[in-house]
Amino acid sequence: MKNLTPFLLTGVLMFGAVACADNEKSVQSAPDSTNQAPQAPTAENVQNAQKDATSQVRRDQLNSDIRAREQRNNITGGDTDRAEADIESEVRSKLEANITKGQLTVDSKDGVVTVAGTVPNERDLAKIAPLAQEIKGVKSVNVKAVVAPAKPATNN
Repeated sequence: MKNLTPFLLTGVLMFGAVACADNEKSVQSAPDSTNQAPQAPTAENVQNAQKDATSQVRRDQLNSDIRAREQRNNITGGDTDRAEADIESEVRSKLEANITKGQLTVDSKDGVVTVAGTVPNERDLAKIAPLAQEIKGVKSVNVKAVVAPAKPATNN
């Protein structure tokens, strides 16, 4: 049993580290990293993402998550000690709630947020930076997202 315990603990820690390494994504079909070349999403992916993002339950969850993180950060040090994961998660939630047809990935380093992926039109592209700037701890925003309307669904 003594030999098994360190092995199990190492396995759990490795799993946790790998699971936490993912970038924040507004939808599952968003690019895996901010350096990945954006591709036009399929019409089905856009419809599924919009249906989820526009549901009242999902919007309530997103707003509740943002409020909870803000309250926690105000108690623990405000803007100075913001965890990058908190910034990424809040920006992702803000974008997901306000750009329902976007497929975006969010990355953050030292308060500089990078947003990549696709949005369906110029209006949504222009919303990215101002929405991200609303989150405490965001110093600047690099928008790598592009306009890419959904590809029509193919009938097989």
